[in-house]
Amino acid sequence: MRLQIDVVKTQGNFTLQAAASVEGRRTGIFGQSGCGKSTLVHLISGLLQPDRGEIVLDDLTLFSSVKKISLPPEQRRIAIVFQQAMLFPHLGVKANLLYGYKRCNTANRRIDPQAIIDVLQLEPLMKRGVNRLSGGERQRVALGRAVLSNPRLLLMDEPLSALDDALRFQIIPYLKSVSAEFGIPYLFISHSVLEMQLMTDRILVMKEGKITEETTPDQLARNRMAGSQTGYINLLTLKNPVMESGLYRYPWGTGELLISNGQPGESSLFELTSRDIILFKQHPEAISARNLLECTVRELFRSDGRVGVVLAVHNETLVAEIVRSAAEELDITEGSTLFAAIKASSFRRLN
Repeated sequence: MRLQIDVVKTQGNFTLQAAASVEGRRTGIFGQSGCGKSTLVHLISGLLQPDRGEIVLDDLTLFSSVKKISLPPEQRRIAIVFQQAMLFPHLGVKANLLYGYKRCNTANRRIDPQAIIDVLQLEPLMKRGVNRLSGGERQRVALGRAVLSNPRLLLMDEPLSALDDALRFQIIPYLKSVSAEFGIPYLFISHSVLEMQLMTDRILVMKEGKITEETTPDQLARNRMAGSQTGYINLLTLKNPVMESGLYRYPWGTGELLISNGQPGESSLFELTSRDIILFKQHPEAISARNLLECTVRELFRSDGRVGVVLAVHNETLVAEIVRSAAEELDITEGSTLFAAIKASSFRRLN
């Protein structure tokens, strides 16, 4: 997927003036509320028309003020999943799911409804009314409905922000699996750095109606480490633990990690914040933390008044965070050996 945007749109006192060219299947649009993310989504989908400019998706011109082209939404083959599921209340789950499919040109029907039902695990819901669904179930049906319209692009406009954390991390694997299984590229819109890390490969950052940079999820997390409430989020996929003395012992690289809130099973995703990693210059004589890792400093980076320390350990990488004065006192440089202490309770299981 290649999307080229160069548009201007004024609504009241707000003006969107966005220009970018982005390629890839998993693209994010990141920014705080009011920066213009949803306006941009509406312009791409055709729900709003730019005042001037051009939008080109692959080889199809969606809008051009110069060429006098403005394709209606139904001709763009772009589907949207909103923050609220917006299911039709008078229709059941099956009718909602097949709504776009039945209106899709037969020549474009390349996704089998049963395949979507299987991937999203919707079979137990098919005979229900939508008023009998949980928030997560509603979003899964909304996602299935969007995908069955057989779009060339899927727009996901803050699809997780109305869900609590437990439901958010249940839905994310479904969002990713749909794109991977059926080869549908997407734009994922959010103000959450963690969601950007989990869902995207490239990110357009928006501020005050403008696209200010194109970056990666890792670089976005680094840049916003100091100003975030949680710091940099390390994401670890761990599997096949062994229970020992009330803790889960997970293989990790060439070593292992002890975690208090693990679970039996093949795979779990954990987050570990950069602020939960305590660094020592020398091996401490005694410490209560169950994980003490000998590390090599691979890289240092600055984020406002903080220093990110990229650690190589057990053929894996972690990012720790310290204040600048601590980095100077510990004389941390690239290639230094440090010891990282992490409590077993510091790992948060996401799924």
